[in-house]
Amino acid sequence: MKGNILITGATGSLGKSVLNNLLKDFPSDKLSVLVRDDNKTTEFKNKGVTTFVGDYDNYNSLVSAFKTIDSLYFVSGSDIANRTKQHENVINAAKEAGVKHIVYTSFVRENETQNSPIATVAEAHLKTEKWLKNSGIDYTILKHTIYMDFIPMFLGEQMLDTGVAYLPAGDGKNSFVTRNDMAEVGAKILTSLEDHKNKEYDIINENTIGFKDIASQISEITGKQIQYVSPSQKEYIETLTKAGVPQEYIGVFAGFSEAFKQEEFIKTGTTIKALIGRKPTNIKEFLTQAYSKKQ
Repeated sequence: MKGNILITGATGSLGKSVLNNLLKDFPSDKLSVLVRDDNKTTEFKNKGVTTFVGDYDNYNSLVSAFKTIDSLYFVSGSDIANRTKQHENVINAAKEAGVKHIVYTSFVRENETQNSPIATVAEAHLKTEKWLKNSGIDYTILKHTIYMDFIPMFLGEQMLDTGVAYLPAGDGKNSFVTRNDMAEVGAKILTSLEDHKNKEYDIINENTIGFKDIASQISEITGKQIQYVSPSQKEYIETLTKAGVPQEYIGVFAGFSEAFKQEEFIKTGTTIKALIGRKPTNIKEFLTQAYSKKQ
């Protein structure tokens, strides 16, 4: 039956959070998810949610799932090397299946050129936005800033032991938003699509912060002195290489660190409050939750 909403990436943190937000006041029999692994369908079926097995590489699986829905929450793929083609599959399958509205999770940015430190990451997003706008399908583009949830990953598991926050992000300030806040925004839009037809939103916080101040706040929260050290890109890459970090991860960490330094995520605004009726989670709240348990 048409009228359903389908969420891709439902086993991931963002997709699952969007689904859980929707289930608070939206009928489960109007919700569908796409999962890659048949072994991960049980939890969704137990919630009364229709489950389809498929992935962005399998075009026919996408068409089959999308034929049952009107609206799609399209979580951008995590396979950086292959996701441009994967995203093209999603858009084309949605067109073939007759999907009426797509909500796409893109990214906020300052630099759209090949000189961007995250140009490789950006490519699929930029192309997907263009494909969406030319598809004839109604769209809502959510330009997510950097996840606040990624801060502990960038600072490393050993930071509290070493007392050093080691990241080549310089003095750049950036806007961070929690994944849960982004999910709440997505769920709100999915239940009021007529108000968001063919619109783009910067999903950003009201304030910015740099990693030096982040380290200072973690020191205050944990009672452990944390020193922020911003090495050169060359030194950072060499250090991570010697530590045995896989090269693909080093490239991503280094690229995003340079993006932080260049303030690629500097935009601020009140979009989140306007959409969900409350201010986004602030950095102190998040860091307290993330690090108070690790003292």
